Amino acid sequence: MYFAINDDKVPGTIMYRRDMDGSTGLEFLRKIFYLKDGILLSQLRHISGVDGSTLQNWVKRGWIPNTTNKLYSMDMFARIIIINMLRDTMQLSKIAYLLAYINKTPGDKRDDIIPESKLYDYICRITDAMLGDESYNGERLRSLIESMIVEDDLNPNIPDAKNRLASALEVIVTSRYAAIIKAHSDSLFDKLAAEDAAE
Repeated sequence: MYFAINDDKVPGTIMYRRDMDGSTGLEFLRKIFYLKDGILLSQLRHISGVDGSTLQNWVKRGWIPNTTNKLYSMDMFARIIIINMLRDTMQLSKIAYLLAYINKTPGDKRDDIIPESKLYDYICRITDAMLGDESYNGERLRSLIESMIVEDDLNPNIPDAKNRLASALEVIVTSRYAAIIKAHSDSLFDKLAAEDAAE
């Protein structure tokens, strides 16, 4: 299935790619965290569009670790925007399950297959590759995921880390693709409704 659509926003944020020189993934995160160890809640809200009460709810549920000195680290921020990018097409409990499947306890890097910042990078790169392709199918997606996973990015102490990550990425990227199609559909509807109202 190919709709010739694009994702004009940085995934999981309200920022347009053009305003970030087309950056997504790690490149985008590095621009945000350039010369900083963390960002404040106000900055996080400005970039992601996620309000404070929603973030507090995610912290209470254990999906996001507590901040250190009121600063969100790059991996915490990546986790937040991953949740944000998926919540239009996936239940929050399923998103939390997927993130725990990859990186058990939020904030504890010892049980992580991969840092959330690199996970976000994989999601962005794979989604961009799928959007640039002429067809979207499971076989092509699995092949793309397999080719993009770098063994050195993975925690060698986690059994079957590559297969676990690949399985979770297939679900995540499919949901992300569905969110992009939904946004495109919503845009088409808004245009139709505006034209109808103008008549």
